[in-house]
Amino acid sequence: MSEENCHVICPHCQATNRMPVAKLNAVPKCGKCGKPLLTGSPNELTGQTVNKVIQKNDVLTVVDFWASWCQPCLMMAPEFKTAASQLPQVVFAKLQTDKYEQGAAPYNIRSLPTMVAFRHGKEVARQSGALTAHQIVQWVKSLQP
Repeated sequence: MSEENCHVICPHCQATNRMPVAKLNAVPKCGKCGKPLLTGSPNELTGQTVNKVIQKNDVLTVVDFWASWCQPCLMMAPEFKTAASQLPQVVFAKLQTDKYEQGAAPYNIRSLPTMVAFRHGKEVARQSGALTAHQIVQWVKSLQP
């Protein structure tokens, strides 16, 4: 992969799309299913999709690890969604840890909610605790080159 191209996983069909970095701002569509690659809203991950989305996306990917019983997680959910809408070139995703324990296990999540930012399959930052949309946006912006 050259620096001018990147891989983006389709949140709809899980196809890997190779595309020019310059086209990330142009609402890119999946070459397989034709749906938008960068949706501006969080993608729901499963035990089967979490590793592919984290490992194969070259764009900044922020995963919210949460649980259905966690009140701070539930309070942060709309804030995370708002932050995603403000940063459409970033992949935002959610993994429900009480439903997909095996999918969350490799990421060593010790408290909830925890957001982990990945780039090229590598963890670049981690933030635990509920944040507002503004705080999430500021944190994510601080991670961008």
